[in-house]
Amino acid sequence: MKALVISVDLGNPDFQAHSAEFIMLAEGAGADIVWHLVARRQRPDAAYFIGKGKLEEAKLIADEQAADIILFDQPLSPAQQRNIERHLNLRVVDRVALILDIFALRAKSHEGKLQVELAQLQHLSTRLTRLWTHLERQRGGIGMRGPGESQLEMDRRMIGAKVRLLRERLDKAQRQRTTQRRSRMRGGIMSVSLVGYTNAGKSTLFNALTRAGAYAADQLFATLDTTTRKLWIDGAGQVVISDTVGFIRDLPPTLIAAFRATLEETVQADLLLHVVDASSPQRDEQILEVHKVLDDIGAGDIPRIMVYNKIDEAGYEPRVERDEHGTIVRVFVSALTRAGLDGVRQAIVESGQVAGNNAFNVENI
Repeated sequence: MKALVISVDLGNPDFQAHSAEFIMLAEGAGADIVWHLVARRQRPDAAYFIGKGKLEEAKLIADEQAADIILFDQPLSPAQQRNIERHLNLRVVDRVALILDIFALRAKSHEGKLQVELAQLQHLSTRLTRLWTHLERQRGGIGMRGPGESQLEMDRRMIGAKVRLLRERLDKAQRQRTTQRRSRMRGGIMSVSLVGYTNAGKSTLFNALTRAGAYAADQLFATLDTTTRKLWIDGAGQVVISDTVGFIRDLPPTLIAAFRATLEETVQADLLLHVVDASSPQRDEQILEVHKVLDDIGAGDIPRIMVYNKIDEAGYEPRVERDEHGTIVRVFVSALTRAGLDGVRQAIVESGQVAGNNAFNVENI
């Protein structure tokens, strides 16, 4: 599908990184980007987000390039989206909707699909419009006496019923997951979750540690569903490791809420391995984004160790760094070449030993 991408520079210092990330998102969704239009503004326009001049320029480019869709690198209000669509006569997908679309494309498990559908419906419920004016009032009849009900109200009611049903199903799935987790806790098994920015290499590291076959690819949100495996590590015994969904800046609030069941593995973990793309120029900003999401889901106080991955691309050597107390706080690895994996295993062993002494004290960086 031919797409015109519109990015808006509001003066943020990380605009270039933000824009490049959105291009990766669009390509990951299967878009054929025919043009990338950049608009610079001090503040968003209330009606169109961009000014009318840029809107006219976008219309000319879309016509010349025969674009099928507009991808907008900002969250749009329902009114802004409708106004742009009417002016350009093309479907507009903003950042939130694009991320939801990618999640819908990549979710494989039953629970993951339920979570995505819930988030999509919550997003859609704010964007219902009066598209069926010829059905504004239903005719009376048997069982339909009285003034009737507008199509808009019917849609809202149907979406509300579907949302309640999905939440019930997710609650059931979460109870099953909690039962499984309690079983592991009774067995005294240490739980480790891999977290990190999307495309940091979590799944590649997960596969390298567990010899599993979790899907890994050089794209944003290659993995959505939590994958869990048991692993025997000398000195730590049986360990449960979970590979979780990657984080991203400006993650839609509906997704954070909808994916709480999946991220529950993170909240209940004994140790977090925060995987960082050591070769990324934006790694510091990405680390902050992950910390922010961990705080949002209630996992901010869980001990964590930084695992700097892709050292083969960054030019680093595999090594382990400790704090002044002798506790491992950083491990430098290449999951692809398997260099430095012994350092990760050693970090898990030492963390488990500290946890066993009720003195878990891994530094949060």
